[in-house]
Amino acid sequence: MRPGMSKWMILLMAAVFLTAGSSFAEKIKIEKADDLPRHTYKIEIKALELLESDDAVLALAAEVKKDMLSDLDKYDIPDKTTLKEFYGSLGAIALLEKQYDEFLKYNALMIDLEEKEALKLTSGLFSRSIVAAVKSGDEDFAAALKREYAARVNELPYEVVQDEIKSDKGRAEMLTQNLLTGLIESRVQPTLDQTDGEMSKDIAMRLLGTSQGLRNYIPYTSIVVEVLAAYLDAHQVEKEDIWAAREVTLQEGDGGTPVVVTIWDSGLDTDIFTGHLWVNGEEVPGNGIDDDNNGYVDDVNGMAYTLHTDKTPELLYPIGDIQADRAKLQRQMKGLTDLTANIDSEESAEIKQKLGTLDRAAVQPFIEDISVYGNYAHGTHVAGIAARHNPHVRLMASRLTFGHKLIPECPTLEQARKDSAATLETLAYFKKYGVRVVNMSWGGDLASVESALEANNAGGTPEERKALAREIFEIGKQSLYQGIKDASEILFVTSAGNADNDVTFDEFIPSTFDLPNIMSIGAVDQAGDETGFTSFGKVDVYANGFEVLSYVPGGDKMSLSGTSQASPNVTNLAAKLLAVRPDLTVAQVRDLIEKGCDEKKAGERSVKLINPKKTMDLLSKL
Repeated sequence: MRPGMSKWMILLMAAVFLTAGSSFAEKIKIEKADDLPRHTYKIEIKALELLESDDAVLALAAEVKKDMLSDLDKYDIPDKTTLKEFYGSLGAIALLEKQYDEFLKYNALMIDLEEKEALKLTSGLFSRSIVAAVKSGDEDFAAALKREYAARVNELPYEVVQDEIKSDKGRAEMLTQNLLTGLIESRVQPTLDQTDGEMSKDIAMRLLGTSQGLRNYIPYTSIVVEVLAAYLDAHQVEKEDIWAAREVTLQEGDGGTPVVVTIWDSGLDTDIFTGHLWVNGEEVPGNGIDDDNNGYVDDVNGMAYTLHTDKTPELLYPIGDIQADRAKLQRQMKGLTDLTANIDSEESAEIKQKLGTLDRAAVQPFIEDISVYGNYAHGTHVAGIAARHNPHVRLMASRLTFGHKLIPECPTLEQARKDSAATLETLAYFKKYGVRVVNMSWGGDLASVESALEANNAGGTPEERKALAREIFEIGKQSLYQGIKDASEILFVTSAGNADNDVTFDEFIPSTFDLPNIMSIGAVDQAGDETGFTSFGKVDVYANGFEVLSYVPGGDKMSLSGTSQASPNVTNLAAKLLAVRPDLTVAQVRDLIEKGCDEKKAGERSVKLINPKKTMDLLSKL
């Protein structure tokens, strides 16, 4: 206590200080991801040169760290996924700086926010082992690292973490210096070439994350593989599959009513679904004429648009003659799909091995070639799930065309308006021809538009780019929202997304649309456990999105994973309800699906698993 100061004066000063402090320290509330500030950074050297320079990496890391800490201090960020990204990035920087206690602090903060139990147990496990090995002082660092990592892995409950462990093992088998640097050279350097070395925080963190991986992960992947392989060998028990017992099968002669279901996706191989296709009886097949004057030529089983939203009669994405390479393309597509969904499979193991042996220059064309086949096959696979065990379904094709380049095309207002007009025209088509259910296993977000603008050095300054991205995004968002709202007699079923994020905070559409005639679907695995990849935030129900068997063009069958596969499982159930009771309203269909769900908890969130048998039993009591 300073001389001459009374107790009451001290209390008064403390009160004033605390009051002033709370006022000045009040944080700005962030309602959505787009509210966060944009930060930019500049480097004077090539991206690969930066990765090789400790001094350049640490200089960039210091700039990014300063901005991230400032943002955390200034903004109230309620979204757990965004906070996890902040803490994960700060943890990666701490490892680069060899600030190991700081890494442990950020890793602990990240884990505290994790609601998926498997990720809570496995996030940062290897990096924590690195820190423990460093702190052990063992002269044989590799031996210490293996010991520390094995001790942590062997404590994990297999029934909870098995899918994550398989995924981690596969990732270690795939990642090489060539792959990481090849991705930087093909995805990051072209942008830096256009911007004279200026980049957003996202690109900066991609460089820093790659740098951290090259220094602290790639040299030790053999340890990861060895430890995880031993763990998996000791726990060879697969999860129980709950879905077969829940399946509902309708029969041809059971008096069901045909129900029109649209697969609004990347295209449809109509030859596979002969007898179960919607048919426009006013159109003459293959004559190149718009016989019914509805604006579409030869739309006998549906309609289609090209990448730039021009009408085309081709319902299946044109890929050319692939007969000789069909089996290889299928395995590669499944491998890449499994890889992006963190699924360990024979096909993903093959693709990881291939990626791990590619020369740096071969990374981009290899991934893009597989992505083309993915566009070709996606819609047909979704359609097979939606039509399964329902002879009364009548499938209508509605083809979108997705890009497949690692560097996306540059978004423009002109194209956004053209896309918007096509969206409204498409939805009017659905209404005209009596569609009851539409499956939409796709989506997009604002951040992707902004990222594509940056990749093409378009949009001006970061703030101007942000504004342009918002304008482009809103054009598409508003037309899609209004069009679905106006089609109130149709149930729209959409995938939540595979980014393990809160779709509401990140403004992912259409899954965030809060309308009575749209349902957003998350993915669970064969046992009904939430997958590590499924997004959340606005998810109405969950369905099987793990290794779901269905058709691909040509009539072959294969298993794929993702919320793209979960969504048509709900479409399938809705179509069966309507086949049995065509008088059901959208509200009744939705209510039956939701009331038939089995509920479980994932942290603070509720996971409602569809149960087709229970739902159909509820229908019988109406």
